[in-house]
Amino acid sequence: MTRSPEASIPGEKSCPSGASAFSKNAWRVLRIMPARVVPGLFPPEVVVAVKALACELPACTGRPFSRWSINDLAGEAQRAGLVATISGSTIWRWLDADAIRPWTHRSWIFPRDPDFATKAGRMLDLYERVWDGQPLTAADYVISADEKTSIQARRRCHATTPPGPHQPMRVEHEYERKGAWAYLAALDVHRACLFGRCERKTGIKPFGRLVRQVMGVAPYREAHRVFWIVDNGSSHRGPRSVERLQRRYPNLVLIHGPVHASWLNQIEIYFSIVQRKVVTPNDFTSLAAVADRLLAFQRYYEALVRPFEWTYTRRDLAAFLEKLDRHSRRQQEAA
Repeated sequence: MTRSPEASIPGEKSCPSGASAFSKNAWRVLRIMPARVVPGLFPPEVVVAVKALACELPACTGRPFSRWSINDLAGEAQRAGLVATISGSTIWRWLDADAIRPWTHRSWIFPRDPDFATKAGRMLDLYERVWDGQPLTAADYVISADEKTSIQARRRCHATTPPGPHQPMRVEHEYERKGAWAYLAALDVHRACLFGRCERKTGIKPFGRLVRQVMGVAPYREAHRVFWIVDNGSSHRGPRSVERLQRRYPNLVLIHGPVHASWLNQIEIYFSIVQRKVVTPNDFTSLAAVADRLLAFQRYYEALVRPFEWTYTRRDLAAFLEKLDRHSRRQQEAA
């Protein structure tokens, strides 16, 4: 860690990362002066302590809020006796140097499947065209499939206006509900071929229709094996779904991913693209208009793109699970 010289130079301007405009010679002079002689110059141990505080949950310090702000951290640093006084901008520069953003958060689900590594590893192997340690043949295919539920048709109470100079697109807040679709889709991960359909609801029968849509055409109909990667949703959950589908399609191999591992299923990448480019903002005159746009975009997307450049491997998975294991051990030791 280094000291922050910015606060000691009157009138000095600094960039968000903490860099400043004063000369290198001036900084050399400041470095040889005792830290506490120069006003506003904090020793490294104070910088470290404040960064450590920013990496604590506020509840651990007894503060009545859920996330730190810059001013909260400045006040807590003074209350804890780390500094006599400090500005929020100084703390902001320190945190910016290490990309610490305690005022932000994201949701996630901790992997809890006891066979997470094994199930996830099978998926990653298939993306690399490997199964049981052997390379796939040209007659083997890998399909990633899932359902995107409740895509609503929202008819706005006032027409959406297009963007103009200094004016974004305007979408009326109030709307009428015109129904909702479940969008079922399957992606051939190595050929970038898409299959999709809109159904009133999800379930075994709607998913069966998607499977028939894929398995009823070449090259999947005559393929040696067609691996279907799915999650643990009710439409295709458990051993019964394996038996049901393989009885109807002997060359189909159903692969269930671990629970809470949708981020490993490539069809979810396509669904995120659909969400951004087709469904948002949601302004459709009818349910039929939603289906028309979804299927038209599917054809448009398939004609333009190549297979996803998937780079996440078993090695990355092992490092991730080891990181989670270390985190769990630290939590247990702290408890």
